[in-house]
Amino acid sequence: MLKLDVYTAKPYILVMLFIETSTFTKLLPSYLTDEEYHGLQTYLLQKPDAGDLIKGSGGVRKVRWASEGSGKSGGIRAIYYWKKSDHEIWMLTLYSKSERASISGHTLKQIAEAIKND
Repeated sequence: MLKLDVYTAKPYILVMLFIETSTFTKLLPSYLTDEEYHGLQTYLLQKPDAGDLIKGSGGVRKVRWASEGSGKSGGIRAIYYWKKSDHEIWMLTLYSKSERASISGHTLKQIAEAIKND
């Protein structure tokens, strides 16, 4: 007779601090509802490396996110930096695809360096 032991999985809590730049905070209501932003935060909490690394940025990432009335491809772009060592995600800025194609890697690298040295 085969005997199986049953174990209860240990619960764990994911902890991540979301820090918004003043630019991000100012732009947020124009692009996402509270529910949409909560969804984005939950997604990044579970997959902080989900966004594409922006070349030459020093670790800054860009994630596509669907906003009301559009899919991911036509939605918003959220620019963020994941500071692994401190369990922080810095929300830097956001914009719609139709407004801007990208932010220079050089500018983002300067921001990433400032966050790393914080």
